[in-house]
Amino acid sequence: MFSLSLTLVVYTDTMAKKKSFPLRINEDILSAVQQWAADDLRSVNAQIEYVLRDALRQSGRIKKTQSDKK
Repeated sequence: MFSLSLTLVVYTDTMAKKKSFPLRINEDILSAVQQWAADDLRSVNAQIEYVLRDALRQSGRIKKTQSDKK
């Protein structure tokens, strides 16, 4: 089990605020996310945020933005 410190971005109407929190993650999952992030030319942090945001949008828990509708 590995521990990461992630910086999450909280979006408001005027600016993005960032919050950090520790994440414990299985070694195999971390390895797969690292490879996926490298394939997409993203940092691990950005990849995790991308996956979480996509899952939240698909479940209807956050609204789609203009860039999502293109």
